[in-house]
Amino acid sequence: MSEPVKLQNRLQAEFAEAQRRSSRADSQGDTVSGSPDVDVDIVVPHPEPERHATIRSVIAGIGLLSAALVLATGMATGFYIAAAALGLAGIAGVVFLYRTRRPSVAETDRDRSWERSETSEILSAIHDVLGDIVVMRALDGRILRANAVLSELTGIADVKGRTCEEIGLSFRSQAIAHRYDVAVSGTAGKRIYSWHDVTVRDPASGELVVHSIAREVTEERRAEGERERARQRAEEASAAKSRLLATVSHEIRTPLSGILGMSHLIGQTRLTAEQKNYLAGIRQSGHALVQLVDDLLDFSTIEAGRFQLRPSEEPVRPMLESVVEMLSHRAHEKGIEIGSFVSPEVPGLLTYDAPRLRQVLYNVVGNAVKFTHTGGISMETTMERGAVVVRVTDTGPGMNAEEQARIFHEFEQTGSAAQRSGGTGLGLAISARILNEAGGALTLESTPGKGSTFTIRMPVDTRKTVGGTSRKGVLKGSMVFLLAPAGPASKALVRTIDALGGSCHLASSVDEAFDLLQGLAGRKAELTDIIVDNRLAGVFRRELADLHYVRDSRARRIYLVNPEERTGRAIGNGEGYDSWLIRPLRERSLVEVLRGRMKGIEVRDAINDNRPILKDLPQLAEPTPSSATGARILLAEDDPVNAMLVRAVLERAGHTVRHVPDYPALVSALAGATDAGPFAADLIVTDLGMPGGDGREMIARIVQRDYGNARLPVIVLTADSRAGLAEDLLAVGADAVLAKPADPVQLIAEIARLARYVTA
Repeated sequence: MSEPVKLQNRLQAEFAEAQRRSSRADSQGDTVSGSPDVDVDIVVPHPEPERHATIRSVIAGIGLLSAALVLATGMATGFYIAAAALGLAGIAGVVFLYRTRRPSVAETDRDRSWERSETSEILSAIHDVLGDIVVMRALDGRILRANAVLSELTGIADVKGRTCEEIGLSFRSQAIAHRYDVAVSGTAGKRIYSWHDVTVRDPASGELVVHSIAREVTEERRAEGERERARQRAEEASAAKSRLLATVSHEIRTPLSGILGMSHLIGQTRLTAEQKNYLAGIRQSGHALVQLVDDLLDFSTIEAGRFQLRPSEEPVRPMLESVVEMLSHRAHEKGIEIGSFVSPEVPGLLTYDAPRLRQVLYNVVGNAVKFTHTGGISMETTMERGAVVVRVTDTGPGMNAEEQARIFHEFEQTGSAAQRSGGTGLGLAISARILNEAGGALTLESTPGKGSTFTIRMPVDTRKTVGGTSRKGVLKGSMVFLLAPAGPASKALVRTIDALGGSCHLASSVDEAFDLLQGLAGRKAELTDIIVDNRLAGVFRRELADLHYVRDSRARRIYLVNPEERTGRAIGNGEGYDSWLIRPLRERSLVEVLRGRMKGIEVRDAINDNRPILKDLPQLAEPTPSSATGARILLAEDDPVNAMLVRAVLERAGHTVRHVPDYPALVSALAGATDAGPFAADLIVTDLGMPGGDGREMIARIVQRDYGNARLPVIVLTADSRAGLAEDLLAVGADAVLAKPADPVQLIAEIARLARYVTA
C-alpha cells in the first residue's frame, strides 16, 4: 500500500471520529439549551480551551471574594441596604460570567468558510484573467474541479470525473519534483504549460486531493529549444572546424615535409654562397608556413580547452637572439633596426616552454617590425619575481585607447588597410592566450605618435636552474670606442658591454667622435677595442683613422655589418680591421671577439647568419659512416616525395631501405613478399594515414604479430597534430612517434637507438 493511500485511510478514520464527536456535541447542546424547537446549527462544538476556563474561574473567585468583603464591611458599619445591594451585584456578575459563552464554533466555522470561499473566488478570478489552468484532482487522477480555462483549451465543456490524459493533456517530467511540462492539444492548437502539483487535505471531505496550477510557457519553451539547437549547431560547427584544421594541417604538412626535407638534402651538396642564400630563403619560408599551421592549431586547441604547455630546461639567450636574427632582415629592408639587451641576471638555463615563448616573441616583435617605418625596435629581457619579462618597444605610430582595447581580440587589426591586409589578426590574440595559460600576461602601453611597448611576462621554474658563474664581470677591463648611428642597435650594444663589466663610449657623428676621443686621450685611457659600424666606416677612414690617439692605439679594430651587406668573403682585410661582428649581435660572439679569443675574421655561413628559427633546423653535416647501424628498414609511405626524402636520408646514413606504398603492401612485406623480392626487416618506419587500413589498428596488429611477423620496432611518422595522438600510438605499441616534417637527425637517432635495442 502506497504512502498517500495509507495517509488517506488515516485521515478518513480521524475525520469519521470527528463527525461522531460532533453528533454527540449536538445532542448535548440541545439538552443544555432547553429549547427543542430551536434549530441550532452547530457543526462541531469544540471544548473550550483550558486557558479560558482558568481565567474565568480566577475572575469569578475574585468577584465572589469582593462581594463577600463588601457585604461584611457594610453590615459591620451599619450600611445594610448598600452592602446587600453591592453583594448581590457581585454575585450576579459571577453568575453572568459563568452563563456567558464565547461565540458558537459553528458560527466561527461559517465565517471562516465564507472567508476561504471569498479568497478562493478572488484567486480563481485572477488565474482566469491570467489564463492559468487551475485543477483539483483525486489521488486516482479524476478531476474534481477545474476552472473554465481548461475547458476552453481542450474544447470539453465538462471535464469533471475525467483524467488529464483523457482530455488530451500530455505530461513531461522536469528536474524539480512535482513540476511538469504539459502539452495541451485543443482548438487553439498545441500549447505548453508549466504545471505544478501540491497534495493537501480537503477540509470538507477530509480526503487527500491534488491541487494543480499551470501557466502557459509556449514561447519560453520555443525560445529554449532554439537556444539548445543553436548550442548544438555551434558544438557541431566547432567539431567540424577542429576536423577541418586537423585535415588541412595534415594535407599542408605532407608537401611541406617534402619541401623542407629536399632542401635539407640540397644543403648537403656543394653549393655556392648565392645558392646557399637562396636555399636559406626556401627553408625560412617553409618554416614560416609550418608556424602558420601551428598558430591555427594552437587557436583551435585553446578554443577547445586542450592547450598544454611542455616546459623543459632550455637556454634563454640563443632563443632570444634567434628571434631577433630572423626578423632583422625584414627590419633592415625597411631601413630600421632591432636591438636586444639581455640582463646578466637572466640565467643561462631556465625551465620553460621555449617553443611557446619563441612563438610569442616572433608574433610580438614581428608585429612591431610590421608597423614601424622609422627608428627601430628595442627588446629588453630581465628577470622579475620568478618570471622572464621581455619588453618590446617600437617607434611606430602608436595606438589610441579604442585600438588598445581590441588589439588582443581574435581577427582584430589596427593600422592602414595595406597593413591589415598583411595578416590574419590572430598572432597577438594567440600570444596573449598562450601567456594566460602559462600564468603570465601580455600587456600594452601605447601613445599615439610616440610608439608602443608590449610587455611579455612568462613564469619560469628557477628552482632547477644550475648555478653558474656571474656574467657581470666577463668583460671587465674592456674599454670600447663605438662609432655607430644612434638607434636601438647601438644602444643595446652599449648596455650589453657595460652590463658585462666593460666600458663602452658611443659616438654617432664625427663631432661627437672628436670630442670623445680627445677626452679619452686627455685622461690617457687605453682603448682595448674600436668598433666601427659599416655605415660610418667611410667617415672613420677619412676623419678619424689618422688621429694620433687612434693610430698609436693597440686596440683591436672590429667591423660591424649587416648580414645582407656582406658576401662570403672576409671584409675589411685591406682596411686595417682585425675582426668583424654581425648585426644583430650574439652576446657570445661579442664576448669572444672583445676578449681576443676569436682570431682573424669571423666567417659565418649565410644560412647560419640568418637561419630560420621557427623550428630548430637539422644539422647539415652528413652522417659519418661510423654512426650508421646498417639496419634493414621497411619504409611505408604513400606520398612519393616524402618516401624519396626519407629513403635518401636513411640510405645516406648507411641503412638498407625497402619501400611499400600502402598498408596492404606493408602486410605483404611483413610476410616476406615485396615487389623487389624477400626482405627481412629489422625495423619499420611507417606513415600513419595511408590507404588500405586504419593506422592505429594496423600498428597494434603489427605489434601483436597478427601477420606472422617477428617483433619489430615501429617508428610512426605523422602530420596529424591532434592532442593525445602520440600517447595513444605509444600505448598500442609504437616505439617512437615523430611529427612531419621529420627532423632527419632525430629520425636517424631514433633508428640507431632502436637498432641497438634489436641487436641487443
